[in-house]
Amino acid sequence: MSFVTTVLAQTEALAPLIMPTWAFGVTILVVFAALAFVIWSFRDVANRHAPKAHPFPGEHAGAPGATHHGSGHPTEH
Repeated sequence: MSFVTTVLAQTEALAPLIMPTWAFGVTILVVFAALAFVIWSFRDVANRHAPKAHPFPGEHAGAPGATHHGSGHPTEH
């Protein structure tokens, strides 16, 4: 165990860190906060345009080749 400690001590002396150890933690927190903001900004994207499509749910049911829709989507009025 002392050999490993000696090697680590010598390695750190030869290759010092580029910034203090607390700065690595702050950098990681900033990166995670930025990524969390990006994910948060895409919340509810699927439902964002639902009111625009609401008046037209059954119009595409009669289109040629639309046999898998049957009578269209149910309307909510």
